Amino acid sequence: MSNEIETVMIKDSYIELCSLLKLESMADSGGEAKQMISEGLVRVNGEVETRKRKKICTDDVVECKGKHVRVVNAVPSKVNDMK
Repeated sequence: MSNEIETVMIKDSYIELCSLLKLESMADSGGEAKQMISEGLVRVNGEVETRKRKKICTDDVVECKGKHVRVVNAVPSKVNDMK
C-alpha cells in the first residue's frame, strides 16, 4: 500500500463522498461505496467518515483501500482572480 496522494480535480465546489469513491474506482458501484462508508472503511482527513453524502471540498484527503486522493477545485476562486 502506498501513501502517495493522488490529486482529483472537480469542477464544482464539492463532490459527495459516494460519488468520489466511484469516480476514483475505489468502489465498483454506489451500493459498494455506501457499504464501505457505513462499515467505517473510509477516512476523510484522517478521520473515519460514516456520512455517505458528506461534501468533499478542496484540499480534503480521502483514504480508502490504501489509496489516498486530495480533491482540488479545477475552477479558480474569485478571490485569487482579484489579485
